[in-house]
Amino acid sequence: MKKYDYVIVGAGLAGVSAVKGIRGKDHEGSILLVGKESSVPYHRPPLSKDLLLGDKTVEEIKIEDEEYYSEQGVEIKLGTEVTGIDTDTGTISDDRGDSYGYGKLLLATGGHPRTMNVPGGDLDEVNYYRYLDDYHTLSKQLETASKAVVVGGGFIGSEIAAGLNQNDIEVSVVFPEDFLLERILPEELATTVQKDYRDRGVNVYPDEKVARIGKESEGLELETEAGRVIHGDLLVAGIGISPSVDLAKRAGLKVDNGVKVDELLRTSEKDIFAAGDNAYFPFSALGENTRIEHWDNAKSQGKLAGANMAGAGKPYDYVPYFFSDLFDFGFEAVGDVNSKLDTFVDWKEEGKKGVGYYLSEEGKVRGVLLLGVWGAKGDARELIRGEKSFDREELAGRIG
Repeated sequence: MKKYDYVIVGAGLAGVSAVKGIRGKDHEGSILLVGKESSVPYHRPPLSKDLLLGDKTVEEIKIEDEEYYSEQGVEIKLGTEVTGIDTDTGTISDDRGDSYGYGKLLLATGGHPRTMNVPGGDLDEVNYYRYLDDYHTLSKQLETASKAVVVGGGFIGSEIAAGLNQNDIEVSVVFPEDFLLERILPEELATTVQKDYRDRGVNVYPDEKVARIGKESEGLELETEAGRVIHGDLLVAGIGISPSVDLAKRAGLKVDNGVKVDELLRTSEKDIFAAGDNAYFPFSALGENTRIEHWDNAKSQGKLAGANMAGAGKPYDYVPYFFSDLFDFGFEAVGDVNSKLDTFVDWKEEGKKGVGYYLSEEGKVRGVLLLGVWGAKGDARELIRGEKSFDREELAGRIG
């Protein structure tokens, strides 16, 4: 049985970033990178952005070219699922019947799509959109489709609906909340975004829950609990993900809302680390544990986990952000952007450009949303890290 100094389970952004973190500290240690998908590691955000809009090709979304891994002395196994971890012997086993030893192990297993527990929710024709294979399926369908149904009004569902609309597809989007992106955007901004979708011809059906999905001769039929029936040539569901923690549970690691780690991204086993969408970590700027499912967190957390596996001993104190483009609404969101917090929008141009603040009960800034305001993430992070409480008048004009 071959043993590696470092084994990384998960060949997404967090896993590849961990390679870079390791190599920043240790240029010689042996590395094994294991990925469940057969594709060379790629960036996930373009699946619902640049690829869908035709602004990038599949080749352009690779995190690194194939040569990178050999140049860095990384052995990479794709299309392989790790099925077990033996913490006593420091070994992993996979679905091919192979076993490998590790010195340090990183779980960068990400998350898997939530599915609809309704009749027809398990049909092969329902595209639970997350992976490159899902994009290939959708891309093929778009060659002949004219109507699409999107389930989900959150981050991914809203992007997919916008992307399909810009592909000249008639889009109907169904979701249980009152507004698109309701969990993120303050109501006044969510209302503006939803109106923009409708003005562009998207059929927006809020406050609707899916009751069943059925096949038709030329597509699919979706019925809501209220009795609304919607027909489409294709159906895409973007209803969130659940952290992939089964492997960690079987290994006896502590799991909460993800694999529980300390400030160094170590799990309850000192030689095992976790990073990315599956990691439940101390968010030092907010003083609480959380899990974040976005690109920037996976990149920065994965890199630091790799460095710490190689002995850096540095706590994770980064404040990550995420971004989106919904037609003409481009925004960056820093920190905790939960619309249930006290929110305040400092408009620079009413309905088009502004800064949204997300405040605790004490008036401390927990999150900042930058709508059409660029180059201000550093200012946002400074506010979030600070201890000062603000009223709305003090925040007006502070950023942008």
